[in-house]
Amino acid sequence: MTTRTTAPPDPLPLDEVDLADPGKFADGVTPWRMFHTLRHEDPVHWQPEPEPNAGFWAVTRHADIARVDRDPETFTSTRFVNLEEVDDDQIRKRASILELDGVRHRALRSVIQRQFGASVINSYTDFLRGLTAHTLDAALAKGRFDFVEEVSADFPINVLARLLDVPEEDNLQLIEWGNRIIGNTDPDYADVLLGSEESERYRDLPFRSPASLEVFEYGRELARQRRGGEGTDLVSRLVNVTPRDGVPLSRQDFDNYFLLLVVAGNETTRHTISHAMHALIQHPDQLDLLRRDPSLIPNAVEEFLRWASPVYHFRRTATRDTELGGKRIREGDKVVMWFASGNRDEEAFGNPYDFDVTRQDNDHVTFGKGGPHLCLGNLLARTEIRIMFEELIPRISDMRLTGDVPRVRSNFVNGVKRLPVEATLA
Repeated sequence: MTTRTTAPPDPLPLDEVDLADPGKFADGVTPWRMFHTLRHEDPVHWQPEPEPNAGFWAVTRHADIARVDRDPETFTSTRFVNLEEVDDDQIRKRASILELDGVRHRALRSVIQRQFGASVINSYTDFLRGLTAHTLDAALAKGRFDFVEEVSADFPINVLARLLDVPEEDNLQLIEWGNRIIGNTDPDYADVLLGSEESERYRDLPFRSPASLEVFEYGRELARQRRGGEGTDLVSRLVNVTPRDGVPLSRQDFDNYFLLLVVAGNETTRHTISHAMHALIQHPDQLDLLRRDPSLIPNAVEEFLRWASPVYHFRRTATRDTELGGKRIREGDKVVMWFASGNRDEEAFGNPYDFDVTRQDNDHVTFGKGGPHLCLGNLLARTEIRIMFEELIPRISDMRLTGDVPRVRSNFVNGVKRLPVEATLA
């Protein structure tokens, strides 16, 4: 076990905390200062927002996050899971499986749930290991390279392409779409910045991103080709399998489901791998532990996920008046689970600011906390991350940063844009 004890970040004065401002998340430091302050001073905190939004309750302690995530009757997803406030017409047009609860949510989940189960994921092991080796051989041969572009983004998108059964030459397009959609508050990525006057033209699209239209068109062509076939890929199942509730997917259901797969199938794993590599570079003692004892890597994956916290938050909406953390929550209030804060909660983790690959009982909330919306792809993500580092660590004797590590300007995705490195082969 590690004997290090890393001090918490300097708390930010409570009156300077603003979780609604994506700009405060771009330096990779201020978010943790804000979360630390909130957990200790105001763990269920009312956060004002610029108009037209009305503000939200920021839930920052692990136990409170778990309570919200496990109680969809009181805290519903059906009013949307991002901070943007949407009307009934927007909900009708934009709702994906993330914005459903109850019978319909379970039915839509069941369409592809088996494809993310242990038996199927375990059958991919040889494919994943071969793909990882191909990715790493190409990147490491360069010596100096951007780890995000050459490894973190390249590997998960190849896995997604396999699941969707799309050509490898489409990979860069899939990555670009994900960047443009999820990075809707970052001027380096967004076609139209969220909150701008121009974004009103796209209010009925996911994340208000024009890139969504391109993803829809791409997915519809795949659906046209596979409808009525016998394929087992995710697209074939979406168009040919009737959900358990007997209600087939509408065209809109398919559009939003497909877009979610394109985005979620890449972003979380990609950013976790980037953050994990960055952390191992910054903590060479931990890299050395894994090099000397590779059997620690499966356990280390859980620390990678806790440390990375690739998605900062998800939102719920109160269905009735209730109490949380001593605060009176009103029906209709937005209640936002800040998973990243929960993953640094001193009440849930000993020395939470230590990056410790030997950490035990790692009850992180990176994929949620056991509620009905537990990330469907969590086993696939864990498997990808494990195999990546099982293959990477023996190949290198050293990995060094060669430049700055810019972050995505977002209070939703904890993303790394670039990770410039120089590798020395083992």
